[in-house]
Formats: sequence, structure tokens, C-alpha cells
Amino acid sequence: MHPRDTTPSDSTASSLSPRSSLSSRSSLSSGALSRRTLLGALGAVTVTGAVSHPATAAGSTAAGSRSAGSRSAAYVLVSRQAWGADESLRFGTDGSETWPPDYHPVQTLSVHHTGSANGEANPAARVRTIYRDQTVGQRWGDIGYHYLIDAAGRVYEGRWSGTDGDPAHNAAGRLVTGAHIGTYNTGNVGIALLGTFTAAAPTSAARGALVQLLAELATRHSINPLQEKVVYVNPVNGAIWDGHAISGHRDWAATDCPGGVLHSQLPAIRADVAALMA
Repeated sequence: MHPRDTTPSDSTASSLSPRSSLSSRSSLSSGALSRRTLLGALGAVTVTGAVSHPATAAGSTAAGSRSAGSRSAAYVLVSRQAWGADESLRFGTDGSETWPPDYHPVQTLSVHHTGSANGEANPAARVRTIYRDQTVGQRWGDIGYHYLIDAAGRVYEGRWSGTDGDPAHNAAGRLVTGAHIGTYNTGNVGIALLGTFTAAAPTSAARGALVQLLAELATRHSINPLQEKVVYVNPVNGAIWDGHAISGHRDWAATDCPGGVLHSQLPAIRADVAALMA
């Protein structure tokens, strides 16, 4: 949970806005029924294949058609509307958006934990708490993660990305900038597992959803999950980092995140992602 990319700071206590730039925002429109509208109406549905496609029918459990090159990853996606995001929190008293979205190509995928209690009875409430804390308490203007995953393997839509219904992306397929690793947010997908994994391991359901989501994103953005050295270059501030294509937060900064146990599982997770993509 980190602020913007315009400083080298990695302080979790920063009250600065997490935006990586003040670039012009994109204007999005959707001709078909948007996934965000559909998911808000259904609450949570099973997603099969790439999330960038609208549903074939509102009553179908397959809320998305498989795109060329995508694989059979399937997980339950919970939209912002379904988990109860108060969208008014993203706007100032003058009606302007506190953190306007900007979009960039994906370069890398990063894994986090939220540092909260494990196995909470109401994970949507935890997502709302994180959202309010980052949006209002830390004055970022939105939640910083792109996706969050609970113990049951449900995937929650994070950072608001527009009205096209494609979580974390705009209509052109570019990633909305989040706030999860200070200085290195632009083009960096942030996925957070709800809980603390310093001594405990994620549930098999959470791990499975993580593998499925990573495989979908890696396929979509032509990322090799087994690549050991990706040279990440932040297009906003010029910051450079090199490391695994799928990494943990602690690979980028001095932090315990995503917990020692989860971090130790990353090599096996990368292998499972590659196997799912094969």
C-alpha cells in the first residue's frame, strides 16, 4: 500500500496521492452491456477466460467469452458495486475526481498480502475497510490494489478503471495505474491476498485463484511467468528495477509483504501459472 511513483519513498504512512502522473485521462464508452453493470447486478459470477469481454447473457454463469490466446482460467469475480464500494469517496467536495485514472502497458505482476486477519467471516467488509482507509484515510482517492483475493478464492475488483466493465484496464487493454509499490506502480499489476502470510500459508482456494488470475493476465499481456529477469522501466519517473516477471512486494522494497510463507511459494506458483498457460 504505497503512494505515488513520483518520489522514491516507500512509506506506508504517506498521505500523498498515489497517482503516477498527471497525464490526461482517457474517455471510455461501452456499446455492449458492460461487465461492471452485469457483475453489479449478479453480485458475483464465474468468469471463464479473459475478463475483457462482455457477458453473453445476464443469466449465464460464464460472464465472459474466451478471447484468442486466453486459457481456461476460471474464478469468481466480485465487482466494486457488488462488494459495496462507495464511489462518492473518490471525489472531492468540488465534485472532481481525486485520483483520475491513467493507463499504461503492463510490464510485470506483483503479489501482496494485506496484513489483516486470516479467514475473516466477511471479506467484503475488509475490502471496504481497505478502500476507505486508502481512499479517505490516506487521501489517495481510491484503493491501490488492482485485485484482491479472499480465503474462499473470490477475486475482488480493485482500483477503478473506467466504465467499460474490464477490471483494472481501459477499453484499449492498458492497465490503470495503481498504488501498491512506491515508485514502481505504473504498468505494474498489484494483486493482494487478504490476510497475513508471514507464518501461515494461503488457503488452497486463494492460491488457486491467484494462479488462475496470474495466468490470465500473463496470457493477455504476453508475460512469461518463468522469466527470471524482467527489466521494468517506469515511464513516468524513469525508475528501473529488474527481477522475476511475477514477484513479491519484498522483491521491490524493504518490507515483509507478502509474508515469508507466501513469498516462499512464488517459485511453485510461477510454475503452476506456466503449466496453466501451456
